[in-house]
Amino acid sequence: MTKIRKSEPAVGYPPEEGCYLRGNDYSPAAVVVILRWRREETPADIENLVRVAVESGAALAGTLQTENIGIEKIICNVVSNPNIRYLIVCGPESPGHLVGETLLALAKNGLDDQKRIIGTEAPTPYLFNIRPEFVQRFRDQVSLVNLVNEGSPEILRQAVWTCYQEGPTVFREYELYDPGAYPAEPLSGKITWKITQPSLTPKTDEERSQREKLLSLIERIRKSDQKGGHPNPQEGKGVEDARIREQNR
Repeated sequence: MTKIRKSEPAVGYPPEEGCYLRGNDYSPAAVVVILRWRREETPADIENLVRVAVESGAALAGTLQTENIGIEKIICNVVSNPNIRYLIVCGPESPGHLVGETLLALAKNGLDDQKRIIGTEAPTPYLFNIRPEFVQRFRDQVSLVNLVNEGSPEILRQAVWTCYQEGPTVFREYELYDPGAYPAEPLSGKITWKITQPSLTPKTDEERSQREKLLSLIERIRKSDQKGGHPNPQEGKGVEDARIREQNR
């Protein structure tokens, strides 16, 4: 019988904090439970799914609220542990953020040139705070198991158990088994936090050009003020017009 290859997670694993539990570091499965409520209003059955996942053998199990920074944190934690080969996504879909749909779209389609996840209707599915190689490793390392809009503890237990099997085992439309650790060193790193409000970030060349002009005008006015000069009134008008455009986007 072939021995299943395992490897050590990165030092400091898992690098990102969040609402999750840590289980068996050598498990092939991690679990994401969609959270459509405010954190302080998390229902007991959602919290129970997180516990069930870890008790069933998941490496990590936690909730996800957002289709941008939340996903970036998941990517960082997953790629820092090569043993994780499956991401089981369960729980009722969030009608606002569509985080389940967005995770599935990321796995299938990746990102476009604007760092937007392709193929989702979520409002702001942008991954601005994570390196491209982390996203690619995530897509190469894990397969997603789609249990979106399902919340049965028994089904979740079965899904995690199937990921542990030594040979291909049928679970729904999937054939799951433990293929061993991803054959590369873990990636270690955190999100940059350079962009904390993706919805306010310019998405097109025109928007970026307007933003650059606005920042340039503000910088010139700041320098003029430091020198004791008087900024050109037309520059101030330009800044105000640009601000209005930004606010009305």
